[in-house]
Amino acid sequence: MEVTTTTFEAEVLEASKTLPVVVDFWAPWCGPCRALTPVLEKVALEYAGRVKLVKINSDGNQDLSQAFAVRSIPNVIAFRNGEPVAQFLGAQPEGQVRAFFDKLLPSAAELALAAAEAHFAAGRLDQAEAQLAKVQPNLDTDARLEALRQGIAYARAGRDGPGEAELKARLAANPADHEARAALAALYGAKNRYREAMDELLEIVRRARHWKDGEARKQMLALFTLAATQPELVSEYRRKLSSALY
Repeated sequence: MEVTTTTFEAEVLEASKTLPVVVDFWAPWCGPCRALTPVLEKVALEYAGRVKLVKINSDGNQDLSQAFAVRSIPNVIAFRNGEPVAQFLGAQPEGQVRAFFDKLLPSAAELALAAAEAHFAAGRLDQAEAQLAKVQPNLDTDARLEALRQGIAYARAGRDGPGEAELKARLAANPADHEARAALAALYGAKNRYREAMDELLEIVRRARHWKDGEARKQMLALFTLAATQPELVSEYRRKLSSALY
């Protein structure tokens, strides 16, 4: 598919929010471009439905070439979620082109994590945990993984744990009952009462930061991810947590 300045937003930027889009900047006079094109098309066919391949004539769309700093061709740029995420220059052998496409697709861990998040959103906690068991932590998934684990724990606490009145009574009798305070934070978290949950966890950090190997701090970090749609709240409690720790 040939894309121009007029169709770029729809065919590349918007389309890349659904699946990766590989853009081949080329020109009719470019010999290496003519060598690379059939390789790209062959590999793209193998990924039919999972990766979209488009071509842009750099001579006829110089504004796009300038926007993406295309100085020599062929220049292949991959887009995901409306942003360029990877590229290569020059004609490449089929194996390297295939490896380039492979890196654009979600890994097994990413697919399992996405499935776990979908199950959790639907209230299917057992299925969510089963999918989580397939995910190995890494730099890309750690925050989402921990937040989802915490969300499941909160959901179970809200469903199966002691009630709010009972936990508050325990704390009134013994403010150093960290188990009760953590359970109350979990109960609040299950109800999306994030400020109250963070207040309880912050109190544990202030009283006993090393309780259960820093469990309250870890739960707060997970809450920051769960409450990502409330950035002002998260920023406020990040500062409070930092002050309590240091």
